[in-house]
Amino acid sequence: MGDDGVLIGFSDKPEALRLDRANRHGLVAGATGTGKTVTLQILAQGLSDAGVPVFCADVKGDLSGISQVGAPSEKMLARAQGMNLELHNAAAPVVFWDLFGEQGHPIRATISEMGPLLIARMLELNEVQEGVLSVVFRAADDEGLLLLDLKDLQAALAYAADHATDLSGRYGKVSPATLATIQRKLLVLEDQGGANLFGEPALQLSDLMRADGSGRGYVNVLAADRLVASPRLYATFLLWLMSELFEELPEVGDPEKPRLAFFFDEAHLLFRDAPPALLQKVEQVVRLIRSKGVGIYFITQNPADIPDTVLGQLGNRIQHALRAYTPADQRGLRAAAQSFRPNPAFDTAEAIQGLGVGEALVSVLDEKGAPTVVARTLVRPPASRLGPALPVERAQVMAQSPVRGLYDTPKDRESAYEMLQARARREDAPEPELDRPAPRVEPRPAPRGAPSSAPRAAPRASNRQGMGEAFAKSMLRTIGNQIGREIIRGVLGGMRRRR
Repeated sequence: MGDDGVLIGFSDKPEALRLDRANRHGLVAGATGTGKTVTLQILAQGLSDAGVPVFCADVKGDLSGISQVGAPSEKMLARAQGMNLELHNAAAPVVFWDLFGEQGHPIRATISEMGPLLIARMLELNEVQEGVLSVVFRAADDEGLLLLDLKDLQAALAYAADHATDLSGRYGKVSPATLATIQRKLLVLEDQGGANLFGEPALQLSDLMRADGSGRGYVNVLAADRLVASPRLYATFLLWLMSELFEELPEVGDPEKPRLAFFFDEAHLLFRDAPPALLQKVEQVVRLIRSKGVGIYFITQNPADIPDTVLGQLGNRIQHALRAYTPADQRGLRAAAQSFRPNPAFDTAEAIQGLGVGEALVSVLDEKGAPTVVARTLVRPPASRLGPALPVERAQVMAQSPVRGLYDTPKDRESAYEMLQARARREDAPEPELDRPAPRVEPRPAPRGAPSSAPRAAPRASNRQGMGEAFAKSMLRTIGNQIGREIIRGVLGGMRRRR
């Protein structure tokens, strides 16, 4: 659409997302198969063309087609013609990421960066277990133990179990049984592939905020088709990424266009069974991160999946069709309809149910920051491919990636695991005996008949007596004893006679 906005489609006029309001967040909702992924693709590529980097999760694998030039079908061409729209097929610059390192560059965080709150959420810990985990983090920090990967956390938990009494005196009650429970849940996380998330080199946020040589923002596509099978791992990772953006980026107010657009697909997974502390964290991030120049867009089936405290901050809304088969569906439908600024031309609730594939109700923020009247909109065709990229095409994109080689090889520097192992070896080593004499080394005798190359040392005097010497000493002792006895008798006899 130009430099002012991203064209979404047409009602009785063009409907576009304004760039200077794109950091006010948004919502894309609708039942399965109604066109949410296509809308996400249009928004992502439109923002990229405007120079805005994008991060999005590819839950079904279809979004990877944004990296390939589109090949419109006759139906798509007819739709574009009906809009008086000329299609310019093009691919967006893309960086593929994958937690498991299979369909993209590995993406990692350290245990310390993730923190005890998010790890407790990932492990589904209760309040007591979360408190004990926080003690382990605090103790590791006080002991100078780096927590980088999963084996570091496992080693820190084992250390805490061995020193539970000492830790209880310093930080509060630490139960070995609770520590054992956390260790078992870590094993479950490891079986789900969680070990791939933690380690180094950790993701640098600047690598998500790149532009190509022509000024287009890179679209960072996270392969999430396997990751979403572990919902807690998926949701916690994306929440961590949002939190890191919030904590590290400087304040910029309301920029002319966002510094980054963040699309959170299957957003209901973030809020399902979330404890109050986590919901407060999400609400805080969503409320304040817009001043960092980041726009967050939640993609879900029903707006009712999003808590009201968060939903109220999503100014740009695109609603695809909803079906109301159950009472809960009907309540969600009414809530979705009531969230729009009414249009006197139609009933919003009835329109939501009657939308076809590729149609949506659109309400975006205007130049004053107020939501526009909801409009029934025909979503435009994308410029890139509809459908997934082939493995060979994905490999070609990765070969030209600006982060190629930066994250592909893991690093394992000295951290808590290695430090605690070294400490244990020092404690188990025997103490040296200081007064113990050095062993005497006897000279090896030379072979018989071999010439000696060094002067022979004088024979050392022996303490052992020979047989003749022993006999002579025995005779002298006998004679001496007899003479002594005779002298004594003579002296004593003379004394008796004098008496």
